[in-house]
Amino acid sequence: MEWIKSISDAISFIEDNITEDFTVDEIADAAFLSPYYFQKGFTMLCGFTVSEYVRLRRLTLAGTELVSSDKKIIDIALKYGYDSPDSFTKAFTRFHGVTPTAIRRDGAMIKSFAPLKIKFSLEGGFIMDYRIVDKDAFTVMGVSRMFKYDSSSEIPMFWSEHFKSENAKVICGMYGVCIDEPDKSEFEYLIADNYMPCKDIPNGFVTRVIPKHTWAVFPCKGPMPNAIQDTNTKIFSEWLPNCKEYEIADGYNIELYTDISDYPKGNQDENYYSEIWIPVKKK
Repeated sequence: MEWIKSISDAISFIEDNITEDFTVDEIADAAFLSPYYFQKGFTMLCGFTVSEYVRLRRLTLAGTELVSSDKKIIDIALKYGYDSPDSFTKAFTRFHGVTPTAIRRDGAMIKSFAPLKIKFSLEGGFIMDYRIVDKDAFTVMGVSRMFKYDSSSEIPMFWSEHFKSENAKVICGMYGVCIDEPDKSEFEYLIADNYMPCKDIPNGFVTRVIPKHTWAVFPCKGPMPNAIQDTNTKIFSEWLPNCKEYEIADGYNIELYTDISDYPKGNQDENYYSEIWIPVKKK
């Protein structure tokens, strides 16, 4: 239940500071979560990203203020985070279907996007396989790219680019590794393999040390990407809200992929095996 409360606390922080210039880091801090897991969990539970939620709430409140006050449109735009009348008008019109000027002139209808209220309901038992593993620190080598917290949907394109490049001859892609970047609006993602110290690190490649942790390891079986996406959904909507023993310990997330050559249909095989690793600690 602490997981649901953390997301609810984050929503309360957003609503209390809706006209302020805050970051995902600050929202996550208010919920006592890592930025990566907060963003991922929020999207899994709510169906849209944090930035989308903030944008829709601000445009709702801007519309309300537009019809209930005589404030200048530019002042309302600035209050809700828009630097110019043009950018505000474009965003406002996309959401409400009419321009701010038309609202004032013609009394047109506005739309409303209500604040979220997270409620947890127990709808029956569920079975989810996982194991708890203590693992010493280890080093990976791979190719790295930074992603905005609300742009993780771009990661599959990163994989596609990797396999079409010469880099794929060096890195097979055993791991997909997410690493939180403190006080930044981005996280680092690596397509990586285990690092062999006896080998040189080629230009354009990096190494990262994954700290010693206790990991909750979740098996995924079936064609990609559905198998790993379905497991992720269950982790955030079922396992975390119900887990009484463990909570997320750090801002690392690892996906492990087995060799596609071991399966007749590669990663589209019904028996293809992968894993999700989440660092955990006792509550």
